[in-house]
Amino acid sequence: MTIEINNESGYEIDEQVLLRLMEYNLAELHVSADADVAIVLVDEGAMESLHVQWMDEPGPTDVLSFPMDELRPGSEDAPTPAGLLGDIVLCPSVAEAQAVTAKHSTQDELILLTTHGLLHLLGFDHAEPDEEREMFGLQRELISGFQAVERRRRA
Repeated sequence: MTIEINNESGYEIDEQVLLRLMEYNLAELHVSADADVAIVLVDEGAMESLHVQWMDEPGPTDVLSFPMDELRPGSEDAPTPAGLLGDIVLCPSVAEAQAVTAKHSTQDELILLTTHGLLHLLGFDHAEPDEEREMFGLQRELISGFQAVERRRRA
């Protein structure tokens, strides 16, 4: 499995936490060990350009996902086949502002956004209420599980 992290944002972030998060999430979602994914962290200007170009919406956003091979979550018996999951683009400065509002750390916000972006790469959406319940429920479950693993790792 290749997880590439490219920080072009100028923000100091703990790339190892994002790497462990992706490894955890991909294992929980039974994605092939031969799948590839990239995380790119950008500044507000770059994110705004992407947001306008791909979503036709003004201003920077927190996370964008660019799926490649349209892979879906697997199961223990039938993992997702090898392929390119795609790219998750994060904007740490937007994440930082959202973290203040949510009263948690910027790192926690980046964990949430990275997990959210991965679920979009795997075909989840939240346009309809039932889709939102499914996606956000799985998102909470993955983040909670990862945080428990991280607590044990630090103990």
